[in-house]
Amino acid sequence: MSWIDIGALDDIPLRGARVVKTPLGCVALFRTDEAEVYAISNRCPHKGGPLSDGIVHGKKVTCPLHNWVFSLETGEAQGADEGRVDTYTVRVEEGRLLMNAIALGKRSAA
Repeated sequence: MSWIDIGALDDIPLRGARVVKTPLGCVALFRTDEAEVYAISNRCPHKGGPLSDGIVHGKKVTCPLHNWVFSLETGEAQGADEGRVDTYTVRVEEGRLLMNAIALGKRSAA
C-alpha cells in the first residue's frame, strides 16, 4: 500500500473531527480515543450533510442535519435508517495520521 501523511493525531481533538480534501471529495477523520481514528466519507447519503460537523459518540457519528447515526467502523447507518458511507483505512504512526493513497484515488466523486 502507498501511505500518505495527512497530519498530526493531535490536530483532531478527542471526540472531534477534521476534513481531508481530496481531488474526488472530502473525507472526515474522527478521533474517538487517545489513538483511535476512523475515516469515512464526509457526505451523509440522506441529505448530503457534513458528517464532520456531527456529534461523535462512542464509535458512531450523528449527522447534524437529520440525526442519522453512522458506525465509524463500518459506515452503516444505525437503527431504522438505511444507507451507508464509504470507510477508509487510517493508521497512526509516531503521532502522525496515514491514509492509503490508492484507496483515496479510487473513491467515487462526492
